[in-house]
Amino acid sequence: MNLFEIQAFITLAKKLHFTKTATELNMSPSALSRIITRLEDELHTTLFDRNSKQISLTENGNTFYKYALSASSSYTDLLSKLTKDDGRISGTLHVYASVTACYSVLPAFIKKLTEKYPDIHLSLETGDPAAAITAIKENRASLAVAAIPENGLSSMETFSIFKTPLIYAASQNGPYTKIDGSPQDILSSVPLILPKTGLARNRFDKWIKSRNVKPEIAAETEGNEAILALVQLGLGIGLVPQIVLENGPYKNGFIIHTAGNTLGYYDVGFIRKAEITGSESQQQILRAVDTILKEGDFYE
Repeated sequence: MNLFEIQAFITLAKKLHFTKTATELNMSPSALSRIITRLEDELHTTLFDRNSKQISLTENGNTFYKYALSASSSYTDLLSKLTKDDGRISGTLHVYASVTACYSVLPAFIKKLTEKYPDIHLSLETGDPAAAITAIKENRASLAVAAIPENGLSSMETFSIFKTPLIYAASQNGPYTKIDGSPQDILSSVPLILPKTGLARNRFDKWIKSRNVKPEIAAETEGNEAILALVQLGLGIGLVPQIVLENGPYKNGFIIHTAGNTLGYYDVGFIRKAEITGSESQQQILRAVDTILKEGDFYE
């Protein structure tokens, strides 16, 4: 096996999707499949369970994943040692962010990072914002953009960027452009499209329980973009942070129904583990990133 094959395996282990991984690696799914088959043949084991629509790592696959991360880190550390005489900080920073964060937060962060540390490169995993903290805990990412809970995060360092209210979005061309009544009446009579998990869902569940409201839930899904896709079809109103509708591809086509003070605000920011650990190069990268994070001003 070679370093490229190991990196391909790591990317697939993170995305668990052949087509998406192949696209990111600029190769065909069949070429990626051949790489994984070669690795499995060399290791005499099965790395991925392909018996379902979404692949998953086998037990041996998880074991090899830990080795692959270590091997990749060791190589990055070696490069750092070979170039340390010129004072450069180099390597890969693994970041987890939602699609919304990719167009609202990361551009300013990446610009500052590349200007100050041009040899630090990003490896980006996108997904449901509710999964950001898990990505940090599982070491799939060293830095993530997420909603910061009111009581903070145990063993995590947080860097707040901005606050945005939780709102209900409706399609401009749908049947729910005008809704009247108290929050209790609306939530028990208008179809709702909700996130399956995360801070917004926790607040929603807590509020309806305190008011003894029985909501009409039309759908539950992962990610704000998936919620808005169903909203656009006119299936109901969707619970999302207002930032999702303020810029990017969702500026048009939706109207906002305020949630008032019932669900509060999202405190959006960067998170990472409080303790800086890992190889020498990884620690150098995280310390360099800290200097950027403390400068702030990432919201565009």
